[in-house]
Amino acid sequence: MQDNKNRLDSAWIKATAQGLGFSIVGITTPDPPPHVDVYRGWINAERHASMAYLARPDAIAQRADPLAVLPECQAIVVTGTSCNPAVHDISSDFQVASYAQGKDYHRLLVERLGELVTEMEEQAGKSLQYRIYTDTGPLLERELAQRAGLGWIGKNTCLIHPTLGSNFLLAELLLDFPLEPDQPFSADRCGSCTRCIDACPTHCILPDRTIDAGHCISYLTIEHKGTIPPTLRPDLGNWIFGCDICQQVCPWNIRFAQHTADQAFMPTQFMQDAQLGDFIKLPSGNWRSVLRDSPLERPRRKGLVRNATIVAGNQAREEWIDDLAYVLHNDPEPIPRAHAAWALKQINHPRSREVLSEHLAREQDPEVLHELELD
Repeated sequence: MQDNKNRLDSAWIKATAQGLGFSIVGITTPDPPPHVDVYRGWINAERHASMAYLARPDAIAQRADPLAVLPECQAIVVTGTSCNPAVHDISSDFQVASYAQGKDYHRLLVERLGELVTEMEEQAGKSLQYRIYTDTGPLLERELAQRAGLGWIGKNTCLIHPTLGSNFLLAELLLDFPLEPDQPFSADRCGSCTRCIDACPTHCILPDRTIDAGHCISYLTIEHKGTIPPTLRPDLGNWIFGCDICQQVCPWNIRFAQHTADQAFMPTQFMQDAQLGDFIKLPSGNWRSVLRDSPLERPRRKGLVRNATIVAGNQAREEWIDDLAYVLHNDPEPIPRAHAAWALKQINHPRSREVLSEHLAREQDPEVLHELELD
């Protein structure tokens, strides 16, 4: 009888993973990443903004050595899943990062890797020890992906594949099973191109291929929980969740990237129907049910309303005055009210000035009052 264990090799795993929906698959060792000092320098320079969890000693130690995550690890399977839908059938009043228009990829990719483990255990005839991550765990996943042959780390910090571009999501499977590793992707194909750096509205892309998170639109609209600095608000443009600008201008995406046919990443019905006003007046009671199983849950309701009011202010159209007035008068959270006040000032219409003047007498929160009183 043939030993199934002998058939649990790299080729079988890659074929099985692609059958589950992963676009590209590579394998690497659990050796320490060679550029962990770049990460430490980024932390020491406080470029991680308010994401304090990235700077915890245990988190740094685990990123420096995958064996600190899974001591039994003998191989790491790195997957990339194309997430750029061919049709962006959503309102032109706002923009959402392409990966976030469909289902929440965190749950989706973890489930798919779980299915891969199940099939591997059946093939091997035994249980495996493993860990699954998709940008939620303490791994330098882009470096692991480069080492697994999936592409190079571009100047915009995204991993770039020569035929998929950068519009794909990474997920990793750490295994207590030996596998033949792939050759690292050694070429740097960015060359002298600086389109991503030049196009970034907030100039957050740094020379060492890291990001100043505190100025990144994706960070500001998703991870940042507080007030967005007034100097950065105009740079958000129409983005209410994430940002694709540095990827949209990348020649590897313009010329070679492929669109996904994966239904999980197609715009949900809510995203197809929503207008900017739906986010400005996102209900405080049942907002989770509206956005269930969507990445847009991440900034929570107050973050989304904050972002939407900024977009309305950047558009400075009279049609948003009533919605912004509703937020200013009724929202239970001070942060949305403060940003609604800013947005009404940007519209600079007699009606918006009237709304601001009326509300000044009733507001008690210091942050909102500060916004109302600014020239």
